[in-house]
Amino acid sequence: MSDSEILSVGIVGGGTVAQAVARHASAHGYHVTISNSRGPETLRELAHSLGDNVTAGSVPDALAADMVILALPFSEVPKVGNLRAGWTGTIIVDATNQYASPTRDGNAERANIGDLTGSEWVAGNFPGAAIVKAFNAMFGRFISSSPIHPEGRQVVLCAGDDESTNGKFTTFAERLGFAPVLLGGLREGGSLIQLDGALSGKHMLLQA
Repeated sequence: MSDSEILSVGIVGGGTVAQAVARHASAHGYHVTISNSRGPETLRELAHSLGDNVTAGSVPDALAADMVILALPFSEVPKVGNLRAGWTGTIIVDATNQYASPTRDGNAERANIGDLTGSEWVAGNFPGAAIVKAFNAMFGRFISSSPIHPEGRQVVLCAGDDESTNGKFTTFAERLGFAPVLLGGLREGGSLIQLDGALSGKHMLLQA
């Protein structure tokens, strides 16, 4: 892998966001491993439907990819983080929202994480990893559809503390057809796009 290139993508989670990113990434030549807590056998049919480059795997399989996307319930993050003692060298895209319990209707209570942003809390569960916050602020249907529109490209708002990792993620997002807009670090940028942030749920197009 070159300094700016991502070749494989691991996804922890099998919901709408996970499926949308997997389908886009597969269509653009990335090798994708999709996983969940119930095991790869529960995802094989889904993986086949998402593209030729998508395979169902275990969570450890997904975590071995060049870039890992967390698209699972916020409350499940510590379980994944505890699978290793350290995460140095791992790129993690945090697509979670800080609900205290899994939710489908947006009405669950918010997790109490003190004065941390959601992505800072996630980073604390993955010591040494390079974290990018992205894809959480968008409704799934906006990720699932083609990001290229006559009026412009679908914006993906993102935040991260590591310049090199931010560059790798923005290259990835651009190859999928999205227009990544970096808002700053996990503190300032993450607060804008986390659950209830000023830009959460806002969908924009960037004109060519």
